[in-house]
Amino acid sequence: MAGRTVFSLPTGEQMKPRFGEVSLDILTDILSNLNNRNKYNLEKVSDLCGCLKESRIVECVFHVCEELGLNPAVGYQAIEILERFMAKYIEDLIRGQKGGGASCEDTERLEELVFQTLKQKFFLSVFSSVQIASKLDLYSNVVNNDIAMRFLQAAGYPSSKQQLLDSEILILKTLHFNLSVPNPLTYVETLLEVLGHNDASVPVSELHQLCLCVLQFIYLQRDTIYSSLLISATGCSSPSQEQRAKFVSVSEDLMLLGVGVIAVAAFIHHSSTWEKVVEELTGITGISGQSIMEFAHVTLMHITNTTSH
Repeated sequence: MAGRTVFSLPTGEQMKPRFGEVSLDILTDILSNLNNRNKYNLEKVSDLCGCLKESRIVECVFHVCEELGLNPAVGYQAIEILERFMAKYIEDLIRGQKGGGASCEDTERLEELVFQTLKQKFFLSVFSSVQIASKLDLYSNVVNNDIAMRFLQAAGYPSSKQQLLDSEILILKTLHFNLSVPNPLTYVETLLEVLGHNDASVPVSELHQLCLCVLQFIYLQRDTIYSSLLISATGCSSPSQEQRAKFVSVSEDLMLLGVGVIAVAAFIHHSSTWEKVVEELTGITGISGQSIMEFAHVTLMHITNTTSH
């Protein structure tokens, strides 16, 4: 693939969040809204949640964003958009085929047809999710079609402007133009903002830089880390399918992920004061210190194991 300078957007140095400038009233409203949305999403989780957060897909999205010089938040938003789109698109495809008279005997043929349909469009769907997410981010320039076409050509997926437009419209219509879904970085940054407001001694900006690295690591090692958390929670090395199904509400809990990321960053930054940060996070979210520490312990264990090999 060509060098990043061919594709990077003319943003100069990436803008960074400015902490400490939001009033307490606004912060309280934002945090309350995020908490309510998180609870609502957890009430309707399914066994399929998280399937498209597989490491290779996540790595692909992150790499596309890096090549394009986009803000990290764009990658997380794109993953959320892609997962919601694919789930609904597959559901619509299957419903449409069955509505056309497919019988039980045609199940294998139907699955193959759906697979081939997805295979042909998948990378373009990934890229379109990134392109849409770039339009929602305040800190990134929009990925225009000229840059998109050059990038896709270099990546081995040549596409016309019409194909790009059709792909974007398909995602928007499938999701009924509902793109307002918080991503995990939103939770992390909001919690950091509240943390800094409650305790001015907390080095929020320094923690933010560490949080970006920790969150990226967790997303790239998501299956491994949450499998370890599941084993730790159940005390069973081979959890049952029922236990795995119930644990989906944990792996999809963005508030837990947010406090866990900050706790890990706080430990890395200054291990002697991290318990104070955990205590503050418990007071902010109501999540027990034990749950936060367990999440942090498992994550730190995997970070240590990864860096030591």
